[in-house]
Amino acid sequence: MGCAPARYLVFFQYFGTRYSGVVETKSDQALVGVQNYLEKAAQNLKASVPIKFHISSRTDTGVHALCNAAHLDIQRGPGKPHFSEEQLLFSLNYHLRPEPIRPLNVPAMQEAAQFLLGTHDFSTFRSLNSDAELKSPVRTILQVDIQPSPGFLAHHYEHRPLEFWEVKFRGRSFLYRQVRRMVGALVAVGQGRLAPHHVKELLEAKDALAFPPNAMAPPSGLFLKSVEYDEADLAMTGSPGE
Repeated sequence: MGCAPARYLVFFQYFGTRYSGVVETKSDQALVGVQNYLEKAAQNLKASVPIKFHISSRTDTGVHALCNAAHLDIQRGPGKPHFSEEQLLFSLNYHLRPEPIRPLNVPAMQEAAQFLLGTHDFSTFRSLNSDAELKSPVRTILQVDIQPSPGFLAHHYEHRPLEFWEVKFRGRSFLYRQVRRMVGALVAVGQGRLAPHHVKELLEAKDALAFPPNAMAPPSGLFLKSVEYDEADLAMTGSPGE
């Protein structure tokens, strides 16, 4: 007869993009829960009873966690001592292989970004909506910067050599989903799915349907950083009562 099970409290973090949430789901679903992934890794601990993670806090599909918690009971076979905290930590992390993060070819992205500078017909880089035909597709991009960024999550991932990059656009106005499409095209260049000159060709196509399918960047990484006015803009607004 083996020893009594030992109970552990574990803390874990995850990007939730590829998961249906944190709690367990049926294994045949397209997106499974983080719990499925944790328990699959725990099978390698060779416990005499299957290990279940009892999750502290639920998160929904796509939601990330900087620090979630769960408790688990581990029953080991006869004569086998309980895992120490260090042994459990090392063993679980060993089998929790991090998802592959494809490095980006940033110089290629910076080369491609130069084609977006200036005044162009950005028809290819806008999503069509009900008032798209009423607005001119001509816009001016004053600045495109692709620079290293500390990232507000960076200190949570000090154990992994992750690099965070910031893509910044400055312009007088933007079309519907223009920024998300421009970022998506630049990332596609960074991943090698497009060459820098393809961005120029997309601009010249002037056709929203020419934009590569599934290349638009998701909204979750997009920030409106600031709204700026120059003296001429302020003078045009007039004063109260005018």
